[in-house]
Amino acid sequence: MSTLHVLSHSPFSDSRLSSCLRLLTPGDGLLLCGDAVYALQGGTAQRAALELMPETIALLALAEDLHARGLVQLPERLQLLDYPGFVASSIAFDKVNTWL
Repeated sequence: MSTLHVLSHSPFSDSRLSSCLRLLTPGDGLLLCGDAVYALQGGTAQRAALELMPETIALLALAEDLHARGLVQLPERLQLLDYPGFVASSIAFDKVNTWL
């Protein structure tokens, strides 16, 4: 059963991202939105951890949040989503787990 994991908190303020990464399984997806997109900043341990994820796990981010935070150098495998794409992704996975 595939799960879309949605993170919106900064990876520099708590351990949600590292906890989430430990639970991901093949076929899952990780969607970064809000301040969680800061995990994609180059040269950080968080970015390195995301780049080490298996290709069988989708890496997604809301384009609007990336642009609002000025992040432009992004991993090639990253799939950018608009809000309709976020909804479509939520439906495509069996479950959605929002890390509040």
